[in-house]
Amino acid sequence: MKALETLFEKFIFSSRWFQAPMYAGLVIAGCLYAYKSILGLGHLATDIQVLTEEKVMLGVLGLVDVTMVANLLIMVIIGGYSTFVSRLDLNNNEDRPDWLRSVDAGSLKVKLAGSLAGVSGIHLLKSFVDVKEQNPDHIKLQIIIHLVFLVSTFMLAVTELVLHKTHSHGSTKEH
Repeated sequence: MKALETLFEKFIFSSRWFQAPMYAGLVIAGCLYAYKSILGLGHLATDIQVLTEEKVMLGVLGLVDVTMVANLLIMVIIGGYSTFVSRLDLNNNEDRPDWLRSVDAGSLKVKLAGSLAGVSGIHLLKSFVDVKEQNPDHIKLQIIIHLVFLVSTFMLAVTELVLHKTHSHGSTKEH
């Protein structure tokens, strides 16, 4: 019976590899997003002579938005894969990002929530720049959504801080 249990547990543990194609799909989506960003930059560059300063600012904010979403994708791809599927052997890689040194499921959630709040802030800023073209109810909704992201990020960060303090105090008591 123990052998059957061990076999079943290995099967359950190996099921984490079902996520690998999803991460590969996110890499492909990131490539498509990068292509869309290059097209946006091309339009901005070719139309620069006829664009108003406000339109250029909106174009640049769009590029910042794309970059922040790409950062979010990278965090999900690398952080999620290394947390839930398989450890990445990057110890000798000089390009290893600093945030990967302390990645775990909780810190990844906080980083993702912070990125979502940043993306939301860029969208809100774009609405403020183009305020004449915006529906006031739409802007109010964006403000509410942004505040929800900020509060959620703050609550996740506080929860992680409390959990890490509790865990570190618990581990020092055991020694």
